Amino acid sequence: MEKNQTRPLVEAKNLKMYFNIPHKGKLHAVDDVSFEINPGETLGLVGESGCGKSTIGNVTMRLLTATDGQLLFEGRDVFKARGKAAKEYCKLMQIIFQDPYSSLNPRKSIAKILREPFEVQKSGGTREIDRMVAELCEKVDIASNLLDHYPHELDGGMRQVVGIARALSLNPKLIVCDEPVSSLDVSVQAKIINLLMDIQKEYGISYLFISHDLSVVRHISNRIAVMYLGQIVEICDTDTMFERATHPYSLALLSAVPQVSVDKKVSRIILKGDVPSPMDPKPGCRFAPRCWMAQDHCFKDGPQLREIGSGHRVACHYAECSRLKSKDAATSSRMNRA
Repeated sequence: MEKNQTRPLVEAKNLKMYFNIPHKGKLHAVDDVSFEINPGETLGLVGESGCGKSTIGNVTMRLLTATDGQLLFEGRDVFKARGKAAKEYCKLMQIIFQDPYSSLNPRKSIAKILREPFEVQKSGGTREIDRMVAELCEKVDIASNLLDHYPHELDGGMRQVVGIARALSLNPKLIVCDEPVSSLDVSVQAKIINLLMDIQKEYGISYLFISHDLSVVRHISNRIAVMYLGQIVEICDTDTMFERATHPYSLALLSAVPQVSVDKKVSRIILKGDVPSPMDPKPGCRFAPRCWMAQDHCFKDGPQLREIGSGHRVACHYAECSRLKSKDAATSSRMNRA
């Protein structure tokens, strides 16, 4: 997968998504997030459950109305699009949902599910749509005898293939993959990931790939963004993330990835404490209560996402020395367990 060095396909600028919770305040699900996705590349978005990954996907697809910020698609603000322009973006931006069962209408056959995008967009007459559905099935290897079946008659992997086919139907330029393999068996996961990569190679589609599985993200992504409590704390290319990650939270996540080699010893970093509440968060770094490097000013001044290398940005006051101190944290974790 080669990166296109032209203008980014998608640029998110200072995205915010707050939810008003009666009698409690505002839940900061996404708080001042910026990123870009280049044509034909995959940006992996990782982090623990509840950090705001799926919310970013839903905001990108306009399934949720952002509280603030911009989303530029080929230089134009998606959030300002209305009428015909908004409908056009529905063609260019599609989504694959996490649960392949609940995302498909149980009352419709596979044929009707795949026909629906063409019918909504008025892409042609009955015969023309039949032809396009047949071509779509050929792209993703859906057997013609399955078109009369209903979602409950298919296994999980094939249901997700139908979801992928539906996302591809209108020739999009961006697909948001919201944990598309997390509910599938490992062998089926590999099939789906390989299918997504083959499709990208052939059609040049960009992916925002949301997952909590770093192994999967490493396999499919050109770049990786790490989220913590509604904010991106580190973003860089995949090799840099796995070889030279600098944010303490990134290092903790990477230390938890299972290793195949028995010869390579891995020092696990076990984080102490609980994740702070995203409800009206306090000033300062949100990771500070769990960080082994935190100093007094970390609890007062929130770090900005700054560049420390070519395309490598991190939000940490002490990013340059975090890898050295991570060994002390791992040692401390082992002593605490003992």
